Amino acid sequence: MSRPTVLFVCIHNAGRSQMAAGYLRHLAGDRIDVLSAGSAPAGSINPMAVRAMAEEGIDIAAERPKILSTNAVEASDVVITMGCGDTCPFYPGKRYEDWVLDDPAGQGIEAVRPIRDEIRRRVQALIEELAPAG
Repeated sequence: MSRPTVLFVCIHNAGRSQMAAGYLRHLAGDRIDVLSAGSAPAGSINPMAVRAMAEEGIDIAAERPKILSTNAVEASDVVITMGCGDTCPFYPGKRYEDWVLDDPAGQGIEAVRPIRDEIRRRVQALIEELAPAG
């Protein structure tokens, strides 16, 4: 059976989608392929997102915001959007989920931690659904 592919999309691909991708890679290992992108990518990843994930032992510092491509959506089984509304493209036949999460942009670490923790909870539930262990 081929591995499912999950694409996380937010506008800047600098915070939420990067944290979600980092968790999914870390927690699912090679059971799920992970992509992330933004409809209008930022120049760099959010330093507070990097710091919040480092506290969890997950290094996303080398990640770079990427532009959302049609190919990425077509390659994905599940597309998870985070606050991009109408700027995220929609393709028939794909499973979509919209995760409503506060944007960590411009927030301090105290505000980013609860966002990170909610992302982790949702990623864990997604893994159990798509690729249960054992």
